[in-house]
Amino acid sequence: DKEKKDEYIVVFSRSTTRLILNEAELILALAQEFQMRVVTVSLEEQSFSSIIQVISGAFMLVSMHGAQLITSLFLPRAATVVELFPFAVNPEQYTPYKTLTSLPGMELHYVSWRNIREENTVIHPQRPWEQGGIAHLEKEEQERIMASKDVPRHLCCRNPEWLFRIYQDTLVDIPSFLGVLREAMKTKPNLKKVKTASTVHPGRVREACCQTSIQTPNEAKLTVSWQIPWNLKYLKVREVKYEVWIQEQGENTYMPYILPQLNYTFSDNIKPFTTYLVWVR
Repeated sequence: DKEKKDEYIVVFSRSTTRLILNEAELILALAQEFQMRVVTVSLEEQSFSSIIQVISGAFMLVSMHGAQLITSLFLPRAATVVELFPFAVNPEQYTPYKTLTSLPGMELHYVSWRNIREENTVIHPQRPWEQGGIAHLEKEEQERIMASKDVPRHLCCRNPEWLFRIYQDTLVDIPSFLGVLREAMKTKPNLKKVKTASTVHPGRVREACCQTSIQTPNEAKLTVSWQIPWNLKYLKVREVKYEVWIQEQGENTYMPYILPQLNYTFSDNIKPFTTYLVWVR
């Protein structure tokens, strides 16, 4: 009972494009349906790290289709991802986040809802093309796009019809939304929600740089520096060490080092006027 009380649903809120026009009504419906509190997060108003902190304990994440759904990576095991699609956008043709939830180790439940009622959409043909505007197109093409009921398959991601439809604002039909959600929850795997130990590994080091200095005709120094992986600050680790490999070009042997710092100057076995290959991880 205490675990149920602590659970909550997260709704991704947008303030400029792809709006959920009845967001407050959607939040109320979710709260009543699941008897849970519902919180909103926004990339426009919150830091990425604070959003991840909220999402990492959520029972469910609800969002319009968009890059913000990459944050479902940080959901706990057995959570549900609900992706909302605007009118004329077929969920079966846009599946990166559905694929993400099915990757080994994710153990997330995926649900998609599609607006099938054209009267529940608000279009923006006068916006810049990169936000779905079509005013720059020939009149016949504009009319064809506005009359279309289903975006045809296309290459990502500058197709004007796709942009026009994906940047619509949507009035979510609450009865159909809840109906889809109820059916999907019937097939949800019975996984116990636990915060598992992190299995996310650090990404690549960033901004790796090498500098050389010649001391004498027979002596040189090689300084290697780098920045921490982008995701390291989100991982709970007590100690971080870096592996540096140096190979003289044309040779088959390597000089390996394990270092705790983000820069180091090597002088042993470093020759002047010689090319070295360097790896850092």
